[in-house]
Amino acid sequence: MKRNKTKEKKIVRERIEILFSEAAKIFSKNKERSNRYVHIARKLAMKVNLSMPKIFKRQYCKFCYSYLRPGVNSTVRIRDGKIIIYCKECKKYSRTILSQKSRKK
Repeated sequence: MKRNKTKEKKIVRERIEILFSEAAKIFSKNKERSNRYVHIARKLAMKVNLSMPKIFKRQYCKFCYSYLRPGVNSTVRIRDGKIIIYCKECKKYSRTILSQKSRKK
């Protein structure tokens, strides 16, 4: 039986949204479980060859894959047209470029 890849990707995208919302809810009670939800979401995305949606890319650390909450276990700064996210779990930085629209504001 042939797999319907577009349908699979749609289902995985929905599951990723659910997992990140659950990670946000449970973060204050159990950080390990929220990190596990991020890990599961990444594995699902890799399984169907889906890039992680942009809104979720900044919510986890690219190095230790822990769920990030600004002010609690991460620091977010804007400097020289870049967003700098510092993970307090693994002590690493990730940088993303601000869009031209955001810079003008």
